[in-house]
Amino acid sequence: MKLSQFKFKLPEELVALYPAHRAFKNEDGTVERVYHRDLCRLMVMHRKSERIDIFKKDENGQDTEEPMVFRDILGFFDEGDTFVFNDTKVFPARLYGTKEKTDAKIEVFLLRELNEELRLWDVLVEPARKIRIGNKLFFDGDGPMVAEVIDNTTSRGRTLRFLYDCPHDEFKRELFALGEAPLPRYIINHRAAEPDDMEQFQTIYAKNEGAVTAPSTGLHFSRELMKMMEIRGYQFAFVTVHCSLGSFDTIEVEDLTKHKMNSEQMQITNEACQIVNASKQAGHRICSVGISTMRATESAVGTDGMLKPFSGWTNKFIFPPYEFGLANALITNFYHPESTMMMATAAFGGYDLTVEAYKLALKHQFKFGCYGDAMLILDD
Repeated sequence: MKLSQFKFKLPEELVALYPAHRAFKNEDGTVERVYHRDLCRLMVMHRKSERIDIFKKDENGQDTEEPMVFRDILGFFDEGDTFVFNDTKVFPARLYGTKEKTDAKIEVFLLRELNEELRLWDVLVEPARKIRIGNKLFFDGDGPMVAEVIDNTTSRGRTLRFLYDCPHDEFKRELFALGEAPLPRYIINHRAAEPDDMEQFQTIYAKNEGAVTAPSTGLHFSRELMKMMEIRGYQFAFVTVHCSLGSFDTIEVEDLTKHKMNSEQMQITNEACQIVNASKQAGHRICSVGISTMRATESAVGTDGMLKPFSGWTNKFIFPPYEFGLANALITNFYHPESTMMMATAAFGGYDLTVEAYKLALKHQFKFGCYGDAMLILDD
């Protein structure tokens, strides 16, 4: 397929800057938000019958005027169906420091720790043209957190050595205390990160630290919703994919077969495989929660359709046409034009039907992006 086949005009006002919430204005003019993870809007796409639903049904199966919300997914699954979640944990990857002598403000985006003993980190810096090997960056005023640039890795990439003499656990605690939620650029270009974001930009089941962006579909699941799912007999399997910034990279080739995804570290345990495979063999539905989860399971599914344990890296790029080996249901968000996440959605739901769903989302003012609304794709 071609990149231009995923181009559409996304109005700026349809990009969600906050998760689903109710806003209240205080007497002093400030706005207070009460967040409800599972009350974003929901679209349901049936890929075989090619039907798209956005409204709740009455007792006769006819559309009402009431839009579906995310917690309505409960009505589309049966006891024994299995949901596969990505339990990666986002760390506060975006820091702001100053360059020595000039006091120029520098954004440092932590990607991953390269060497624990030497305090080496792979980072992105902005503006990159101001940062050269040998420069020192200060992160805490006159405090002790200082980093030295020791290598250039890409046009914006640098290797930093943090000059902080203490036990590693204390160092990471102090470093992360200086950071903020690593919201996508399309959000922070319109508003600054807020204290609430570190909680809202994290799934409630986050466990294994290492992501620099959230597995956004998982953000819709509240504790109350997951308890209701548990009561109904749905099963949960957890895999780990440390989401990187690769999904936000601009695709620079028209022929999608020539695009290379950045690798992401992932792990699938024996326990997760046993849950998923037993459910599949019993004829139950396997639902992938998010594109990162689907990329991971498609990287580890065998030719027999069973999930295999895996520990390593994946650079799998999913776009139409693609034959899926494991999941027969997908929950995802609405994403930006020409994004790899939209392409993976189209691979699962079918290109034509996905384009129609996106047109409907635009018409009915659905919200796009990591804090936006959700789509459930079913194989019926």
